Amino acid sequence: MTKLCVNVDHIATVRQARGGSEPDPVFAAATAEAAGAAGIVVHLRGDRRHIQDRDVEILRRTLKTQLNIEMAATEEMLSMAERVRPQVVTLVPESPGEVTTEGGLDAAGQKEVLAAATGRLAEAGIKVSLFIDPDPAQVEAAAEIGAPIVELNTDAYSSAESDEDEEAAFEALRRAAEEAAEAGLRVAAGHGLNYRNVGRVSELPQVEELNIGHNIIARAALCGLELAVRDMLVQIG
Repeated sequence: MTKLCVNVDHIATVRQARGGSEPDPVFAAATAEAAGAAGIVVHLRGDRRHIQDRDVEILRRTLKTQLNIEMAATEEMLSMAERVRPQVVTLVPESPGEVTTEGGLDAAGQKEVLAAATGRLAEAGIKVSLFIDPDPAQVEAAAEIGAPIVELNTDAYSSAESDEDEEAAFEALRRAAEEAAEAGLRVAAGHGLNYRNVGRVSELPQVEELNIGHNIIARAALCGLELAVRDMLVQIG
């Protein structure tokens, strides 16, 4: 069965808007776990716009499931990962001023940097996932880099404005998932998935894990986080 991992970044976004201590993403993570989430995802950005160092430190100590920290492959972030030692690090591209991650890593064009980061994290006992677009060249590069996991970027599928575009994007995801599995990679997926479109992706047999944040937190603002997580689990099946 496909697992759901919940990203709690936007709980921290609300907290940082007022500069106080509430709402606490650590508490939100515990609530998501209790509702059935198989893991928690946070993106520790260089500008610390939402998740803070104390968040990842406390989450690592208190989570009963898995902590997956998204981060850029910078010296600052790699050193943080070596200190905190989450179960998983997902390497992602990061641009100053972006609202959210704007695309997958260029694994094919950054093999040396990403291979070095992957090896360094592996030595610390951390599993590495590469966030890539569903493109054959990127899947091939990810396998050559040596990361055991890829997270396929579902943005093109999630943001498609026509049935034709959605079908084309889904077909690209399906092919990429097959190619990744054939290359011996574990497959996750995420970015922009919601209650209406997640079902098809969850049915791809190679996809073991879905990482979803914004849409769950948006629903939680109206109905509560526990119910929002449970509703997403229903959609995933």
